[in-house]
Amino acid sequence: MAAGSSNDFDLVVLGAGTGGYSAAFRAAQLGLRVALVDEDKIGGTCLHRGCIPTKALLESAALADRIRHAADLGITVGEPVADFAKIAARRDQVVKRMWTGLKSLVTKNKVTWVQGRGRLDGPGKVVVTLAGEDGTPGAGGERILEATDVILATGSRTRSLPGLVPDGRRIVTSDDILRLETLPASIAIVGAGAVGVEFASFFHDMGVKVTLIEYLPAIVPLEDDDVSAALVRSFTKRGITVMTNARFDVAGVRSDEDSVRITVGPEGGEAKELSFDLLLVAIGRAANIENIGLETTRIETERGVIKVDAHMRTREPHVYAIGDIVGGLWLAHVAAHEGLTAVHTIVGDPDVHGFDYNAQPRATYCHPEIASIGRTEEQCRAQSLPYKVGKVPFQAIGKAIIGGEYEGFAKIISNPETGDTLGVHIIGPHATDLIAEASLAFTLDATAWEIGNTTHAHPTLSEILGEAAMAVDGRSINF
Repeated sequence: MAAGSSNDFDLVVLGAGTGGYSAAFRAAQLGLRVALVDEDKIGGTCLHRGCIPTKALLESAALADRIRHAADLGITVGEPVADFAKIAARRDQVVKRMWTGLKSLVTKNKVTWVQGRGRLDGPGKVVVTLAGEDGTPGAGGERILEATDVILATGSRTRSLPGLVPDGRRIVTSDDILRLETLPASIAIVGAGAVGVEFASFFHDMGVKVTLIEYLPAIVPLEDDDVSAALVRSFTKRGITVMTNARFDVAGVRSDEDSVRITVGPEGGEAKELSFDLLLVAIGRAANIENIGLETTRIETERGVIKVDAHMRTREPHVYAIGDIVGGLWLAHVAAHEGLTAVHTIVGDPDVHGFDYNAQPRATYCHPEIASIGRTEEQCRAQSLPYKVGKVPFQAIGKAIIGGEYEGFAKIISNPETGDTLGVHIIGPHATDLIAEASLAFTLDATAWEIGNTTHAHPTLSEILGEAAMAVDGRSINF
């Protein structure tokens, strides 16, 4: 098929992950003619290879762990038996259900869906190599989409350590994990950020022997030090081996049909060779900025990501970028709100604010869960900000005791001079749900006094935020 010209669009969004489809739907709601382009299914990494399938796995693992402790609540059951094939099938059903819903929203919002690999050809033109009717990449020729504005939302991919090439069998990435047909007996996980600790939780709760290896002095190194220390204690108590300040020898990795052997040891200490069924490389992701036509524009990149301003504008007028390719927080919900910021800027909304990464919640779904927003204590000290802290354990919260899960705490950091809430950090049951109140507090510039003076229903886990907020001034009622 020869290249041809499409109808003109007000906006073309290149990439249909959470950030891309959120931007496309909002733009259509605001009356723009929108095309959404992706060579894969709508939903991107988050829906098909990230947030949703991994959390489905974690939900099954958490249930198995809770059943093991059912006797604590007076319920006698046997040892749970995990049928991994059924767990994986349920995971896939969850993904399919959400994907089906997203496809219907494309129609509902009157967005034009174009399946194929897109690239810029100058600032206002996107050339799409179309998929064939059977989905074969490139089999449908090319289509040219011309638009007033373009939003780039091409996401990211897994990456590995230099010299370490995952083979999908013994040396795997998070993508490969989702293709497993059986559980290993043992696994080493290199990298203890969000992905690493989530898979450490999953595999441990499924009965796998887990060793977690981190080069830095702390696991979940972007979180508050108190949170990191609490997670190490929890993991260690549960039987997960945690190695920090670890030196991992890439050249020492050896794999065969039966196992993978690695050489690892503490900084300045003796390295040992260890053997596992699987080695998971979880050291982060790389932005997809290659082969999307950036060279045909004035767009600038730095350290592997696209440079944007607070309204997600690139250096090329009328071209915006959002999501992992701009190097913000690399989180799906952040990408979605970056997309909304870009769209409202495009339509000239006078009330759109510049994007504030400090006011974005972070969520990690290990067991116990972690969630946070704003600054850590370490960041406050580094920025010479005065601060005071309120910290309350879940052991002081009735609903946590009732539920039998009372590990962890909530911590609120406040500026004693201005009253500003500087940071909120939670580790414990349903932390990723509880952080929503803190997000609203940041949006409304609520002080710790205002959070503490808000009535929290009793008995609920949400009381921990009220108690921590009151503890900032030494006025917690239940601790």
